Amino acid sequence: MEGLYIDLGKDSYNIRFSADYTEGLKQYTEIDAPSVIITDSNVDALYGKAIAGLLGAHQYKYVIPQGETSKSIDTVTEILHFMLDKGFNRSSRVIAFGGGVVGDISGFVASIFMRGIDFYQIPTTLLAQVDSSVGGKTGINFPQGKNLVGSFYQPKEVLMSPSLLATLPKRELTSGIAEVIKYGVIYDYNFLKYIKESLKAIYSIDTEVLKQVIRRCCEIKAAIVTEDEKELGLRKILNFGHTFGHAVEALTGYAVYTHGEAVMMGMYHEAAMAKALDLIEETYFCEIAGIIGDTGISTDLKSLSLDLDAVVTRMSGDKKNRAGKISFILPIARGKVQELLLTTEEIKGLILV
Repeated sequence: MEGLYIDLGKDSYNIRFSADYTEGLKQYTEIDAPSVIITDSNVDALYGKAIAGLLGAHQYKYVIPQGETSKSIDTVTEILHFMLDKGFNRSSRVIAFGGGVVGDISGFVASIFMRGIDFYQIPTTLLAQVDSSVGGKTGINFPQGKNLVGSFYQPKEVLMSPSLLATLPKRELTSGIAEVIKYGVIYDYNFLKYIKESLKAIYSIDTEVLKQVIRRCCEIKAAIVTEDEKELGLRKILNFGHTFGHAVEALTGYAVYTHGEAVMMGMYHEAAMAKALDLIEETYFCEIAGIIGDTGISTDLKSLSLDLDAVVTRMSGDKKNRAGKISFILPIARGKVQELLLTTEEIKGLILV
């Protein structure tokens, strides 16, 4: 499978596809300066021995606890202390081997260590392979909200290995499918139909289908990021489902729902808002809701024990907001979305409860 080129001038890089993830790990750590592979406890339980067998002198593995709660300033500080104690320098490298949390933390650490060192990504979850490993967003969470502190910092290369997805539990696959659905809604309606038709194959880890899905998602994100690296315009469309989803994650302490589950809820409610505003017709809303329903995710606020006022209040602190209004990316046609700024009162009248 051919790779993809992310054209960002001096920060350009390649996305490579390989059945053998160890090839990337070997290549990225074989330097004279110290390097570190950052992973989490779940991934380490599966691949830790294989990683350890690849490490030579001045090459290290650093394991963080699994889950969104690790995306904290405390985790970042601990990693930085580790790197300084081990004698890392400006020629050192950080390699992310894990899902979105590992990638976000690794990229952020690399961006601030000695004002920036080389950073590589080997994503191990569907969500990370189709979305978070591409585009250069890094960040950590605070009690006030998700990803409020971070940087735009591009990796030197991303290696995609669909074979790593074979060990994912169904819940993690569902989390990744949320971002896959997002690309169909915001950019490519034909792809959305393909997702609907291929959902069973994705859950069955059909390698050929997964390759096509990952590649198309990366193509779409590459096109968007190449045009708008710093999210000043077009890149905002990638936030569909995220305004609502980030509020759900923050309200539940990042410990109840995966990122993808929260985004799935967000896409449903934001599509419902678009229908209520007559931006899309009932039939298209039912298409979006149907695909989300096929994943088994519950979207009813009452069954989720989420209070509408609390959700709206939390959304008021979203970093994308402007002029006292909350920013939403809402569908306006099949495969097309648009940003709308809404007041809290407008939102309360639009969200399904």
